[in-house]
Amino acid sequence: VLLKIIDNGIGIPDKEKKHIFEKFYRVGNEDTRKTKGTGLGLYIVKRIVEAHAGKITIEDNQPTGSIFIINIPINS
Repeated sequence: VLLKIIDNGIGIPDKEKKHIFEKFYRVGNEDTRKTKGTGLGLYIVKRIVEAHAGKITIEDNQPTGSIFIINIPINS
């Protein structure tokens, strides 16, 4: 099963991408800090995907935003 979640937000800087699935991690720029959050959402999503033997990755959406790709094998 392949699922893509695409947004047109401000995007995630390349240097931050390796950290976004860490527990309590929040991208540290002024635009994102205006939005409340705990830094748990993507951590929880990754844990659920991995519990189903899947993978989650992120790509840039052009011209702005992000694409999250979730791939879960049907026969795991």
